[in-house]
Amino acid sequence: MAVDFGRFDYIIAGAGSAGCVLANRLSADPDTSVLLLEAGGKDDWIWLHIPVGYLFAIGNPRADWMFKTAPEAGLGGRSLPYPRGKVIGGSSAINAMIYMRGQAADYDGWRQLGLAGWGWDEVLPHFLRHEDHVGGASRFHGAGGEWRVEHPRIRWAILDALRDAAEEAGIAKIDDFNTGDNEGSSYFQVNQKAGRRWSAARGFLKPVLSRRNLRLETGVEVERVVIEDGRATGMEFRKGAQRFIAHADGEVILAAGAVASPKLLELSGVGDGERLRNLGIAVAHHAPGVGENLQDHLQLRPVFKVSGVPTLNADYANLFKRAGMGLHYALRRGGPLTMAPSQMGAFARSSPRYETANLEFHFQPLSLDKWGDGLHAFGAFTASVCNLRPTSRGAVHAASPDPAAPPVIAPNYLSTEEDRRVAVDALRLARRIVAQPALARFHPEEFRPGAHVTADGDLRAAAADIGTTIFHPAGSAAMGAASDPMAVLDERLRVRGVRGLRVVDASAMPRIVSGNTNSPTIMLAEKGAAMILEDARR
Repeated sequence: MAVDFGRFDYIIAGAGSAGCVLANRLSADPDTSVLLLEAGGKDDWIWLHIPVGYLFAIGNPRADWMFKTAPEAGLGGRSLPYPRGKVIGGSSAINAMIYMRGQAADYDGWRQLGLAGWGWDEVLPHFLRHEDHVGGASRFHGAGGEWRVEHPRIRWAILDALRDAAEEAGIAKIDDFNTGDNEGSSYFQVNQKAGRRWSAARGFLKPVLSRRNLRLETGVEVERVVIEDGRATGMEFRKGAQRFIAHADGEVILAAGAVASPKLLELSGVGDGERLRNLGIAVAHHAPGVGENLQDHLQLRPVFKVSGVPTLNADYANLFKRAGMGLHYALRRGGPLTMAPSQMGAFARSSPRYETANLEFHFQPLSLDKWGDGLHAFGAFTASVCNLRPTSRGAVHAASPDPAAPPVIAPNYLSTEEDRRVAVDALRLARRIVAQPALARFHPEEFRPGAHVTADGDLRAAAADIGTTIFHPAGSAAMGAASDPMAVLDERLRVRGVRGLRVVDASAMPRIVSGNTNSPTIMLAEKGAAMILEDARR
């Protein structure tokens, strides 16, 4: 028997990037009560705040849900780690901290799908509303908001040389990736403040936790949304050994992310009817698109050995240099401990067939076999590159009616011929950049996949061998026009067929954006909160 937890205007599942924004905005009116439920814990571990802590947080059960994909046919049957943040702030507590909006064409494309209000000119004000850019307010940046954006606090000679090499290869240098056209190379802007990670919890949630009308519960396992007569009326959840039910007088909002939100829909009886019946879940609403349309950016990680130039590999292996890094950080909040995984990037087209950049490079002055592993013992850099607009589509589904069971995640990478062709072209472009004169003095030597791999078929096999997620799942409960039978949400993020229920997170993206997904998710929550408040006033 569930214990009555009380009544609230809004109940939000998930205190990740989207949930923190929603909780902030919906509780701004002191007469509106908000309950925020988070499955993870508090962000009270030091490595969640020192930027380089991602090296320790990813793959650590203290901070990461430790999901794994199903074996991926396109990756030679490999099962990949699929990191997701396990504390307030969600994946913004362990991610790359890169501030990136994507391309204007991404959002205009959403509008062309019949999603009114989602064009670039319409979403840009929502990006600006919460931004606090180190350079102040301008046409493309905001100031004074909750989402801090700064420039990197460290530079590496190898990255400067890589940027010069990219220019020699035809990729122009630009100042800012966030003006709607990100083609070119630049240093990434990062979500940090004074050398510390700036997560969504730090920016949006913690400053408002003193509000009497906002209640945060951590360590909570949401079991299902309560749906009565076609309307979401509350949420059942477990905390410790006790089961509770909270009642929503306004709306129930899923903001648990592109992995967990579709699972919660299915546990609540919203999904493909046959799938749910096979799991033993009563069907509340047949919605075949739930869990489908999963998209992710598959990153290929070519590694090149270098000599005669500092890299983090060599510096971190030296005990004295490591101590110096710690001292530099403690005294000046600078140095390698402020590093995002990637400091410099480039957007380019894999071929002239594409109207806008369809590749993103994350250049890193380090190398490792995979995140969570130690750095290589030799000096090296990684020319990580991903296909920004994959045509492969995967799925994420509940594995059983047990809420504690991890979902089945099947991204279906490299399942289309176009994606395999782009992968080959991306590896060739990486080699062309590295072969430019600007890098010659550092004697780059391809370590992975290896210079001997030259034929298209062999490069496709290499892509399958070195490809891994860049942690950008999206689209698994997508918005779509009323005429689209697979659309889970309408253009106002409402679950079609169930009143009083919305999904407000990266699940809602009909197509993945052309860049890192965290800040677009925060924008989506900003706009979603405005829609929720507008609809409540009607």
